[in-house]
Amino acid sequence: MNIIFMGTPDFAVPSLRLLLEEGYNVTTVVTQPDRPKGRKRVLTPPPVKVEAEKHGIPVFQPEKLRQADSVELLRQLKPDLIVTAAYGQILPKAVLELPQYGCINIHASLLPKYRGGAPIHHAVIRGEAVTGVTIMYMAVGLDTGDMISKVELPIEDTDTTGSLFEKLSIAGADLLRRTLPDLLAGRIQAAPQNEADAIYSPNIRREDELIDWSRSAFELWNQVRGLNPFPGAYTLWNGEVMKVWASANPKSSSEPRSRSFSGISGDAPAPGTVLGSSEQGIEVMTGEGSLWLTEIQPSGKKAMPVSEFVRGVQIPAGTVFGHSN
Repeated sequence: MNIIFMGTPDFAVPSLRLLLEEGYNVTTVVTQPDRPKGRKRVLTPPPVKVEAEKHGIPVFQPEKLRQADSVELLRQLKPDLIVTAAYGQILPKAVLELPQYGCINIHASLLPKYRGGAPIHHAVIRGEAVTGVTIMYMAVGLDTGDMISKVELPIEDTDTTGSLFEKLSIAGADLLRRTLPDLLAGRIQAAPQNEADAIYSPNIRREDELIDWSRSAFELWNQVRGLNPFPGAYTLWNGEVMKVWASANPKSSSEPRSRSFSGISGDAPAPGTVLGSSEQGIEVMTGEGSLWLTEIQPSGKKAMPVSEFVRGVQIPAGTVFGHSN
C-alpha cells in the first residue's frame, strides 16, 4: 500500500512518525515550501520535511497544490491513501479522487466546532473546557467531510495554545494508530457533520492580538494564553507595543488582589488603567474585574517575568495601557 503524507508544522510530526513506526509504506511527504524565519530571515525547512529526510522519504514542496503539474505528479505516485495533518493548503477535487481509500485529515478540534486554520487558538480564546482531535474524510469544503473518529482532551487552566499543540499532536497520532486498521479493513461508518453546529476558526489576524481592556478579565486571560506562544497578545504602553505573554487566572482563589486605588482619581478606574505593580504582577483594570499580568515583553526587549521587570522599571498606578502616556 502506498501512502502519501501531507503536513507542515510540528503538530504533524508525531503522525508521520507513527505511520513509519507502524510499518506503513509512506512513499512521499508533501509539505509547504521552506520559508524565511527569525529576525535574520534564514530560509528554514518545515518540521515535517526535516522528519521525512531523517528517514530518506522523498519530499515534494509545491507552492500551490492545485497546479496541474502538482496534481499530475501525485497521480503518477498512485497513492492508495493520503493522510494529512495541518498541511496548510486545501486539496483540490482532482487530488481527493486519487486514492482508493480516500484522503483523511487529522484535525485539532471536535468537529464541526472550529473548522479552519487556527482551531486550537480559538478554542482557548473562547474559553472552551474541552477540545480534541477528529479524523475525517476530506471533502471539497473547508473541514466539512464526514467524521471517522474522535478523541477528547480537557483544556486545563494551565494550558496555553502551545501546550495544547503538543498534547493534541500526540493524541492525533494515537487516534490515527487506532483508526487506520478499521479504515483499511472497511469497518468504518463515518458520520456527517451537523452544519448547524459548525464554528469557523480562521487564521489569527493582527487585530485579534490587540487587548481590548473593556472586555472582562476572564476573557482577556483566555486571549493571552490562547495567543501564547504565537503570535502573542499585545497592548500599547507609551505608544509602543508591549506583548503580554502570561497573566493570572482571575477566578483563581490564590490570585493576588489589590484593594488600593491610591493615586488614581475617581472611584472607578477606566479599563486599561494600571492599579498597581509589584513582583506579583501588574494589576490592570478591565471591563469586569482586574487582570494581573505576570509575563510581559516591552518593545525592543526580551520576554520576562514581571517580577524581573519591576526591579528596573516601575509603571505608576494611573498609567493607562492602550494609549500614549
